[in-house]
Amino acid sequence: MSREIPAPAAYQAGCAQEVITPPVGVSLAGYFHDRVARSVRDDLFARALVVANEETQMALVSCDLISVTREVSEAAKEMIEEKTGILPSHVLICATHTHTGPELRPNGVVPVCEEWLESLPRRIAEAVKRAANSLFPATLRAGRVEVEGYSFNRLFRLKDGHEVFGQRGREAEVIGAAGPIDPELQTLSLVDEAGRLRAVAFNFALHVDVIGGGGADFISADWPGEVARNLAAIYGDEVVTLLLQGTCGDINHFPHQPTHLPTGGPAKAVQLGRALAGAVMVAMERAEPMSDSLLAAQLQMLSIPYYIRDDDLRAEVESLRAKPELSPQEKYLVERFTTWPYDGQNAEVPVQVLRLGEAAVVGLPAEIFVGLGLEIKRWSPADFTLVVELANARASTYVPTTDQAERGAYGAKPILSRWLSADAGRRMADAAQVMLYKLWGT
Repeated sequence: MSREIPAPAAYQAGCAQEVITPPVGVSLAGYFHDRVARSVRDDLFARALVVANEETQMALVSCDLISVTREVSEAAKEMIEEKTGILPSHVLICATHTHTGPELRPNGVVPVCEEWLESLPRRIAEAVKRAANSLFPATLRAGRVEVEGYSFNRLFRLKDGHEVFGQRGREAEVIGAAGPIDPELQTLSLVDEAGRLRAVAFNFALHVDVIGGGGADFISADWPGEVARNLAAIYGDEVVTLLLQGTCGDINHFPHQPTHLPTGGPAKAVQLGRALAGAVMVAMERAEPMSDSLLAAQLQMLSIPYYIRDDDLRAEVESLRAKPELSPQEKYLVERFTTWPYDGQNAEVPVQVLRLGEAAVVGLPAEIFVGLGLEIKRWSPADFTLVVELANARASTYVPTTDQAERGAYGAKPILSRWLSADAGRRMADAAQVMLYKLWGT
């Protein structure tokens, strides 16, 4: 027996992208040593998607950056509200997490290009303004597909209960991957009245540190830029592609088993760009138009304690001080531990939930372990839930699950990569769940 298909919801939508490439000579973010850009392999962009109904407007912005700081995000949102009327709570600004782009934090490992950084909020706002000024009738379509063989959990459990980054050299101690992956790739696509794809935002959990590594001396958007180019080659140069980075704090591209296929560098970035563009197309091409036109948003500031220096880390730092020579990572840990200013203080952590018809977009302000993203998706009332990391601020470098926070792996290591208390991730996930149910009225 046939079932009546609901009529597609009518939206007004727009999309645009703005070049945000810094000048050659900037330092590249993402490592514990300085890497200076000598050339531009491909431009970095702020890519914007604006969706509106009769009552409200909403904007998603993806930037080819290592992260988004609160200062940049708040300044950009203020300009966006002034230029377009879109409320700050209705704007999500996130980073793809490319490691071949500039540093934004003034207290980071490498220097900041101040002139470029000062211009960044204006460039982000300009992308949203152009998108908001070019609205067209559109349907919004949510799709999904399972993608396996390209993302891997990069942490491993040892026999003694600890966890480590990578297994090379410790194979005899490793008993298995320390956590899962999230194989789901989700899409939100804008299709105009003529049936043409105009923009797509996709959500997939995979670190963006493929193309350059520790020796990179060029600027690049890495594999997300390759995805965008491949989709433009199929659907037209005007198509705007946004990566809404999934929870990939413990996920990367390096396989657990030996392979003849590329495992890093430009060849791997190109391979990922082709494969994931294909997955995006599979998800989009079978996605039905949404029938729910509701747009709504919530933004909550959580007060979460910072990590407090303890005796275990103090003893480790003292042992490092006794070594004749330290690695850049070890030097950073010693220096940060010595000058750590946050004992007894709380961080202001923004958690954002957007409702776009039948889809939810959850924005979290750090590199989030995949288990937390899976938990939010499991309990969400929405048909589609896209959990996006590195959104709106950088309240910590990493946020692990509570049970992994004390197991010692990179991503969970206090001060080096975890700035907040061990239970921060659970609190963020719980807050997102409460907001989801409020927006869905259930």
